[in-house]
Amino acid sequence: MTRPQRFSYLFILVTLVLTGGLHLATPFLVVLFSYFALEKFWFTRSKALSILLFIIMVAAIFYGFIFFVRQAAKALPEVVETTLPKVLDYARNSNLTLPFDDLDSLKIVVMENLKGQLKYVGNFARFATKEFLFLLIGIVVAVSMFLNSNVELGRETHPLRNNLYSVSSDFISARFATFYQSFKTVMGAQLIISTLNAAFTSVFVLWTHLPYPIFVIALTFLCGLLPIIGNLISNIVIVAIALTRTPQFALVAMIYLVVIHKLEYFLNSKIIGERIKNPMWLTLLSMVLAERLMGLPGMILAPVILNYLKVEASGIEVAPPAPEPLPAQTTAQTFKL
Repeated sequence: MTRPQRFSYLFILVTLVLTGGLHLATPFLVVLFSYFALEKFWFTRSKALSILLFIIMVAAIFYGFIFFVRQAAKALPEVVETTLPKVLDYARNSNLTLPFDDLDSLKIVVMENLKGQLKYVGNFARFATKEFLFLLIGIVVAVSMFLNSNVELGRETHPLRNNLYSVSSDFISARFATFYQSFKTVMGAQLIISTLNAAFTSVFVLWTHLPYPIFVIALTFLCGLLPIIGNLISNIVIVAIALTRTPQFALVAMIYLVVIHKLEYFLNSKIIGERIKNPMWLTLLSMVLAERLMGLPGMILAPVILNYLKVEASGIEVAPPAPEPLPAQTTAQTFKL
């Protein structure tokens, strides 16, 4: 392995470490998603048309996000207000022992915490946090890379054609191209799974006239972008909303969700198995570690980084291990025979 090649591996390692250490996972993820969308919209020779379609998509997503936050701010407090008393009454009537004493104070604490979280989300929706600036920076970087993805400009002006900077730039570009390909592989599969999950869930939501259908379907799709645990989060919310009617209806909702997820396992195993081929326990461990380092964006990036490490390591050839020497007694017996 040459020195520029080793430097390229070190460079992307430092980039990933700094992304987590400086809390830059959000813009990094936005760059990847934006570039992915720009590539999908580039079905003609005109990049300008692709950028125009991308801007329209960003505007639509932004409007949908504002609508989703408003629906969440309206739906979640109502769900808690309606569901919690029914659950507590059911526990009393069934003589169930609960891990707390004052039931009314529990409801107050839950509602206050929920409102506090919704207030934070609302501030985010009104551009009151730095994350929105990161989103804009990520979009601008993705558009710039889409127009010109070269790492080095003016290469022909260098007196030495194969200088260290130019060769290192080529290897760094190759490292990031491999990382982006891993992102396309993982996120492409995850988007398919999330879409199927949202479609199956919407059938139940619309058929049973579940309250807050738009909020539920949107939440199911967004949670589907999180591997493994995303379905658990959306299922808890759906069952909680179903409890606003009756416990029996909540049980029916739970059974339906379990059944469709069991059916989805066949599709998921085919989609994920053919593209990623990583064991579930390894994916979970990587998500836990990435969440501690990068937060929620890290959980999305974890399968991507895991797949990237696998791809890069699989492309590096190592010398075969030397054969172990035979024990002295076995060697003597061989010559004796």
